Amino acid sequence: MFRKATTVFVFLSFLLVFAGCSKYQRVLKSNDFEKKFDMAKVLYDNGKYQKAFPLFEELITVFRGTSKAEDVYYYYSYCNYHLGDYMLAGYHFDNFVRTFPRSERAEDAQFMNAKCYFLDSPETSLDQSSTYKAIDELQLFINKYPESPKVDECNTLMDRLRFKLETKSYNGAKMYYRLGEYKAAIFALRNTLEDYPDTKFREEISFMILRSAYLLADNSIDSKKVERFKQAIRECDEFADRFPRSKNLKDANNIKADCQRALEKINTL
Repeated sequence: MFRKATTVFVFLSFLLVFAGCSKYQRVLKSNDFEKKFDMAKVLYDNGKYQKAFPLFEELITVFRGTSKAEDVYYYYSYCNYHLGDYMLAGYHFDNFVRTFPRSERAEDAQFMNAKCYFLDSPETSLDQSSTYKAIDELQLFINKYPESPKVDECNTLMDRLRFKLETKSYNGAKMYYRLGEYKAAIFALRNTLEDYPDTKFREEISFMILRSAYLLADNSIDSKKVERFKQAIRECDEFADRFPRSKNLKDANNIKADCQRALEKINTL
């Protein structure tokens, strides 16, 4: 009895699904654009963005210049967003603002354009063009809507993007250090400190700079050793002044002592 009831339930469920699919296909192929619009909204509201997408896409052209044009394009932009195509969604949100600048939805579309660039920002090892673009777009939103409740979120997203750029800069500089390219490492590490003065990596970067300065001096030709060892000592002193409680302070002092011994040896030659 139970097995029979289960079979009937599965059969009825199949019929309902089939009927739903059949209805969708009929509307999709029809020329009843009002019905397409109504179905597209229902599908969208129920999270069925994949099915709503082709309906809205067709209706963009159909309703262009009509009172429904704004609704269709707004839903269509969000369909792209929900389907994970952030580059295309960002383009359409931006175009929505340009097409309907007086719309009550313009503020939201402007924000979503910026958010799409944020979501499209790649991992730190890749090109960061989208990251810079996202920062620009978020700042543009803040400038345009300074009283918006979304400003705080914009600032949070911008902080995350800047940290990504900071991390990329830090990792790039550390790569030179690991490869033994000490002159390039010092230059890149200093640039990171200059570009991101509040970086959480400051202590580690400063230690890498002093160690790079020491290793650069130690591997230099004789004519450059004196000045480079002196520079390394200055880096050690600066590190000790800035980070008196650093776990690397003992190593920094040992490096300074090595530099002083190297200079004394050179002076006795």
